[in-house]
Amino acid sequence: MVKFGSTSKAGQLLMASLFAASIAACGGGDDAKILGGPGVLGPAGAGVPGPAGAAPALGAAAAFGGFGGNAGMTNQGLNTVITGAQGQPVSIGTTGASTLMTGFHDTAIPYTPLVTGCAYTETALNQGAVNGTIQTAPPPPNVTCPGEGTATTFAAAQAAAADALIAFNDLAGRPGAIDPGANLGGLTLAPGIYRSAGGTFLITGSDLTLDAGGNANAVWVFQMGTTLTVGAAGAPRSVILAGGAQPKNVFWQVGSAATINAAGGGTMVGTIISSAATTFSTAGNAAITTLNGRALALNASVTMVNTVINVPAP
Repeated sequence: MVKFGSTSKAGQLLMASLFAASIAACGGGDDAKILGGPGVLGPAGAGVPGPAGAAPALGAAAAFGGFGGNAGMTNQGLNTVITGAQGQPVSIGTTGASTLMTGFHDTAIPYTPLVTGCAYTETALNQGAVNGTIQTAPPPPNVTCPGEGTATTFAAAQAAAADALIAFNDLAGRPGAIDPGANLGGLTLAPGIYRSAGGTFLITGSDLTLDAGGNANAVWVFQMGTTLTVGAAGAPRSVILAGGAQPKNVFWQVGSAATINAAGGGTMVGTIISSAATTFSTAGNAAITTLNGRALALNASVTMVNTVINVPAP
């Protein structure tokens, strides 16, 4: 009996040694902030997130870099550009009238600043370029653009709104989330589903890193009952992709409003689907704020100041 007990104790010591070695292999310092993922340890009690599953089907909304519910979109500044990250044409829009889109023009027909083309209430100081089309309800934006602000573009906007809502509900209903804390700044997160107990996510203090661990199909889903805030006064923050992570596989389901780098600057990543408004930067900021993804607001406006949106291919 004594011999058996000694052998069992030796085995326990061996297992403890191997476990300690596995922790050391995961690294220390900043690496210790990694949460979730196979073979990666999170903080005590955090658990491991279940797989996020496949990216949601965005349907007609996939082609949109920005969508302002029935409230429209506003651009301020001369450096706003919305384009396909891989050169594909993209759209922005609203189910409201064309008059709710201000400070934009697109490439549907030849454009001359403040003279001809599909321009939506542009001024000398507010001209945002869309590499594609603008989809709204009637009327057409001006006499030189009779092909937009029609029943056809209204139907396209309605389809995008419907599919964005389906994706929002899909994301909100996915089970298996863990809580990494309200502030994601300074964390490195493995693929998975994340929800803040307080309903709010922040990225302040430091940047957020998303590490796919070599899996280009890895998906992240962030579920928020209320707001998403990126950056703080005078301190823009970014989302950094690592290990083969792709912008098309990052999703932010926001129960109310999203504010992205109100101070200007920084790079946000992923498709943001918010119930209320989404805002980029603040009027008067010259620093360019970048979104590698989409900004889809279901019931309110999208406002941007000198914002570049690179829409990933579906």
